[in-house]
Amino acid sequence: MDVGKRQIARIQTALRELQIPAWLFYDFRQLDPIACSILKFEPDHHATRRWFYLVPAEGEPAKLVHRIESAMLDHLPGPKHVYLRWSELHSQLRTMLQNTASVAMQYSELNAIPYLSRVDAGTVELVRSCGPSLLSSADLIQHFESVLDSRQLELHRESSQQITSIVKEAYKFAETEIRGKGHTSEYTVQQFIMSRLEEVGLVTDSPPIVAVNQNSADPHYQPNSEVSDKIARDDFLLIDLWAKSTEGGSVYADITWNAFFGETPPGQIIQVFDLVRQARDRGVEFLRERIAQNQHPQGWEVDDAVREVIRSGGSEDSFIHRTGHNLGVEPHGNGVNFDNLETHDERGVIPGLLCTIEPGIYLDQFGVRSEINISISKSGVEVTTTPQDQIVCLPC
Repeated sequence: MDVGKRQIARIQTALRELQIPAWLFYDFRQLDPIACSILKFEPDHHATRRWFYLVPAEGEPAKLVHRIESAMLDHLPGPKHVYLRWSELHSQLRTMLQNTASVAMQYSELNAIPYLSRVDAGTVELVRSCGPSLLSSADLIQHFESVLDSRQLELHRESSQQITSIVKEAYKFAETEIRGKGHTSEYTVQQFIMSRLEEVGLVTDSPPIVAVNQNSADPHYQPNSEVSDKIARDDFLLIDLWAKSTEGGSVYADITWNAFFGETPPGQIIQVFDLVRQARDRGVEFLRERIAQNQHPQGWEVDDAVREVIRSGGSEDSFIHRTGHNLGVEPHGNGVNFDNLETHDERGVIPGLLCTIEPGIYLDQFGVRSEINISISKSGVEVTTTPQDQIVCLPC
């Protein structure tokens, strides 16, 4: 069985398991990279005309392609229908969907999960005019884009150990710089990390976050060669780095650590770190409790459990982002996010996923975030990165 047929067999199995009648794939000028990935298009494929591909839970798939690009779906099984005029597209799509009560598409009602909303409103209207109601493919996508195999998880664990070593090295490097020169800079530390990643054979899509004092209150702060603050004694420094192996199919590891250059951090920093750590650990505990009961919660529930700890500690308004995100071959994968703040993520936390848990509290003078990675299995939760349980203190 060739790759296309094997993939369609997997899709039909997933459709039956989730009790979804059919999955309708659609693309126009690479608007939907998820569809192209799941349907195993070559990375350099070129499409300038609309195409549809219907995969029913039972029976034979069907293709609808334009005459100019009639070979677009030839790597996939099923009969081919070719259109030229827009009226033919509409009539043939109506015929293709006439016996289908509902179809899943890369669509999210009310744009609840924007990360997978790839189908434009006009195409949604067109499909509905043909008869079927629309379902979200959100949970389906996880099975094909986010469930890891054993090799991917092994490589992730290796990368996790390496970046944890590198963040500790970066703090020691900064301490040495401060001892010798009286100060260093965010950009200098960032470039040290980048050189170490290259030396150990890891890659990243962008440089790490290295943020001192008030800069750490910006969750997406990035120093560069022109904008970079000094780091000296009695300063607080947050480092967030993510990287993966160069081996094909590798997935990211992603961590955030916190340090203070002095004997003892100010009491407020310690208090905030302790609250963030408790919230982070509550996320792991919550997932373990639910999985032990043979339940796999939705993403928003994990966010609520973690956020409740910070709310109880009086800092709810200072936790300004979601609790965590899916990890994949990109730093932010196509699986469930732990989010009931920016979105209401109702995707299930299913076995095979890799995610971050990274609560943070951001004040005017500083921000604290503590980030770990977790792997979900049928039997429980594995924390795949070393949790930071106290602030690193470097008495320069």
